[in-house]
Amino acid sequence: MPFTQLACPLDGAVLRDAGGHWRCEHGHSYDVARQGYVNLLPVHKKRSRDPGDSKDMVAARQRFLAAGYYTPVATAISKAMLSGLTDQQTVRCLDAGCGEGYYLRQLAAVADRPGRLALMGLDISKWAVQSAARQDHNMRWVVGSNANLPVQSGSLDRVLCMFGFPVYSEFARVLSHDGSLIQLDPGPAHLRELREIIYPSLKPARDNRDDLPAGFERVSSDSINYVAHIQDAGLVQDLLTMTPHLYRANAEGRKRAAALTSLSVTIDVELLSLRKTKPMETE
Repeated sequence: MPFTQLACPLDGAVLRDAGGHWRCEHGHSYDVARQGYVNLLPVHKKRSRDPGDSKDMVAARQRFLAAGYYTPVATAISKAMLSGLTDQQTVRCLDAGCGEGYYLRQLAAVADRPGRLALMGLDISKWAVQSAARQDHNMRWVVGSNANLPVQSGSLDRVLCMFGFPVYSEFARVLSHDGSLIQLDPGPAHLRELREIIYPSLKPARDNRDDLPAGFERVSSDSINYVAHIQDAGLVQDLLTMTPHLYRANAEGRKRAAALTSLSVTIDVELLSLRKTKPMETE
């Protein structure tokens, strides 16, 4: 079911569903688009005219993820998101940087009873959120920014942040007192074969596994590592289009990438589960 505890991005006041739009007590109103999502990214908060992934990048990601190459990653994420929860608990979850909604849809598919999950996907790309809203009408889809989450404080049990832009102060604010952050980051070998084709040389990988953000404690960590064998030329190009690497490459790198018709590539990701820590008591 859709998550409902939204907040006004202009003043933080509670937003209420007024049928076709969301309104706060100060009169700020946000229309629900015909696709079913709501845009809560104020114009003055945009860093560009059309921030986030482009329409082509979103379409490529949707096709590639639908082919199943990231199914083991989605399975691990769903397990982490549901870990430690009682069977009767309704879990309020946010995917902060949801893209076209693949991972939330996979999470909803493994829920063991209807209504167990109250889900919201947020992305700064309107094209991503439009795509997500078209594919699933049972979740809340929002255009917004992790830097200013349009969510009421303490209203979430789980926040997921994948390959994204974590803003830990905001994640801590919106999580409940015992809420958890599930974070997925690329490992040192992630897409190595692809990067070796695109770039003349690879930069040494940074190891941030021991770094803990303020306000959180480590619960668990896990590495997911396997090789995906992509035999379809169109899906190889979709993988190129959906990642940032192609756009950082020089002309020669892009030419080599465009010639690929198949690819065996390593999927290497680090899955970190963090729990919000209790604030220190002051005398």
